[in-house]
Amino acid sequence: MQTPTAAMLVIGDEILSGRTRDTNTNYLARALTDHGIQMREARVVSDNHETIKQAVQSLAASYTHVFTSGGIGPTHDDITADAVADAMGAKIDVRADARAILQAHYDARGQELNEARLRMARIPDGATLIDNPISAAPGFSIGNVHVMAGVPMIFEAMVASLMPRLIGGPPMLSQSLRLLKGEGDIAGPLGALAARHPEVSIGSYPFHLNGVHGTNIVVRSQDGPAVDRVMAALSDIFGPGA
Repeated sequence: MQTPTAAMLVIGDEILSGRTRDTNTNYLARALTDHGIQMREARVVSDNHETIKQAVQSLAASYTHVFTSGGIGPTHDDITADAVADAMGAKIDVRADARAILQAHYDARGQELNEARLRMARIPDGATLIDNPISAAPGFSIGNVHVMAGVPMIFEAMVASLMPRLIGGPPMLSQSLRLLKGEGDIAGPLGALAARHPEVSIGSYPFHLNGVHGTNIVVRSQDGPAVDRVMAALSDIFGPGA
C-alpha cells in the first residue's frame, strides 16, 4: 500500500501579518506522522476567495489529503467554506444537520442562534461534518479536503474527531544520534551513507547549547529494521555519540 500524503493550508491575514502565531501546522504534522500519513507541503494564504480556491484545487490534485485551518467562523471575513465549495464545484447553504447542532448548543446556553452564528452552519453539498466538541460549530470534509477551525484548541479537537476516519500507512519511526561535531565535519561520510540507504531519511540539525556545539542526526523511515541498520552504521562511522 502506498503511503498517503497530505498538505496543510493555513488561511488568515492574521497569520501573514504576524499578529497570530500558527501552531496548527506543527500539531497536524505530528498527528499525521503518528497515523502513517506523510505531510509533504504547508502553505499560508490570505483571506481572499480566489487565492484560497486556487490553493485548494492545486493541493487537492497533488496529495491524498488537504487540511485547512481558519476562516470558518461567524464574521464577514470567514470565507473559507465558500471558497472551498467553489474549488470543489459544490453548492453551499445552511444545512439542517449543522443548524440543529448549533441550535442545541446555543439553546443550552440561553443564547440566540442569530444570523452571524448561522453562517457557521453553511456546509457544501455532499460534505461530511467534522465534530467540534469545544464550540459545536462543525468543520467538514468534501472530497479529499478537510476544513477545520483556526483556533488551536478547536483545531486539535477536530483533528482528533477526523483522524479515525482516515486510512493511514505504517507509522513513521525515528532514532537520533547526538554528535559533538559540526555539520562540516560529518557532511562527507553522512552524505555517502544517505546515498547507500535511500530507504530512509537522514537529516542533520546543528545545535549550540551552553557552550556545546554539535549536530543531531535523525534517521526516519516506516521500515524499523532499516532505521536500526543505519543507526548501527552511524555508530560505526562516528562512534556511539554524545
